[in-house]
Amino acid sequence: MKCLRVYATEDGESHFDEVDIPTVARQVHPEAAIFDVSARYASTHISFTRIPAGAGQVDWHTVPRRSLTVRLGGSAEYQTSDGDRRHVPAGGFILFEDTHGKGHRTVHSPEEQTVIWISLPQGLGQA
Repeated sequence: MKCLRVYATEDGESHFDEVDIPTVARQVHPEAAIFDVSARYASTHISFTRIPAGAGQVDWHTVPRRSLTVRLGGSAEYQTSDGDRRHVPAGGFILFEDTHGKGHRTVHSPEEQTVIWISLPQGLGQA
């Protein structure tokens, strides 16, 4: 399974990347189809954010801690300092690791959005 990632290099520039989240096929219930299941990852806390309709653009900013965000509703376009842009729709998730440097820019879709923030002490792929 792939996860979009935003990270910063030592020079402060932010970039996109993908993290591969390994999974294994597992029967989780006798009457269910076989699921692809990842390892368990430690988290320090979880929070929910409601972004109001019309929030618009949030200029360059970093995240306070490594976080996996899951968009439950609405969408956003993210831009890294190297100029790359990515659209993340409802249902999409992104790992933010740009805790220093120039950060990223966010353009919110016009409708209200709901986002879950999961703080991770280590990145995905580091179970």
